[in-house]
Amino acid sequence: MTIRARILGAAAGGGLPQWNCGCPNCNAARAGEIPPQTQSSLAVSANGTDWAILNASPDIRAQLAATPELHPTGLRDMPLTSVLVTNGDIDHVAGLLTLREMQPFALFATPGIHRVLAENPIFNAVNAAVVPRKPIALDTPFELAPGLSATLFAVPGKVPLYLEGETVQTDVIGEQTVGVALQAGGDTAYYIPGCALLPQDLRARLNGASLVFFDGTLWRDDEMIRAGLGQKTGKRMGHMSMSGEDGSLAAFDGLSIGQKVYVHMNNTNPVLRPGAPERAQAEAAGWTIGCDGMEVTS
Repeated sequence: MTIRARILGAAAGGGLPQWNCGCPNCNAARAGEIPPQTQSSLAVSANGTDWAILNASPDIRAQLAATPELHPTGLRDMPLTSVLVTNGDIDHVAGLLTLREMQPFALFATPGIHRVLAENPIFNAVNAAVVPRKPIALDTPFELAPGLSATLFAVPGKVPLYLEGETVQTDVIGEQTVGVALQAGGDTAYYIPGCALLPQDLRARLNGASLVFFDGTLWRDDEMIRAGLGQKTGKRMGHMSMSGEDGSLAAFDGLSIGQKVYVHMNNTNPVLRPGAPERAQAEAAGWTIGCDGMEVTS
């Protein structure tokens, strides 16, 4: 078996175009000049029949409709076996409310993320008698789908925006932001849509992987400020930039990885524009810029 991955949504929260944004990327997407992208989500399978979804984005209904492999196979028969969420961000959990139609699947997350969901009664709409909550300890392998093993591990990040207090730590390592290691048939793939920095132990973990999907939120740390669209840097939002001395392009340099794919791109990121020099720079470093519908196998 190999790991088959389908990008359901390649954009960060808000998607492309973002509904209230008139930046050059959003205007180009509305005009059909660059492809629109939905919000962050990935579907994975080891056998091509049974699928798991990593992160349930607010766009999940449209994403499922656009993916024939995830269509019903009978009156209420679905190839979806499980959903796993890597943090409690709105763009990764709001889609659970769309999946409230009494359809069985397992819901995997760390105990800390499950507590965040349990403390918000709106998620009771996803009936726990039908959709069992499966708390998963860090660094403990489990079956995500038939033939597909997964292991959750902590990556530097922060709590969701709606849980921030007066003091915000942006590189906390714990249960609130995790990466996913996927294994099938001797291949190992990683999904890390949110990461504040790449410490040496994480670099060592990723070295030798067949496939890595990684946080591509911003090209440069002050991108939102320069665009006049906000006052937060990427670091303040818990995301490392692509460029710069402490960016992911530099951090991944020298690692032996079969395929490197950026996901979770913000609507302002210039790599979303084919022909942009920033995109050419990323591709020259061996990266693929993810897009909705893209299929990658390990």
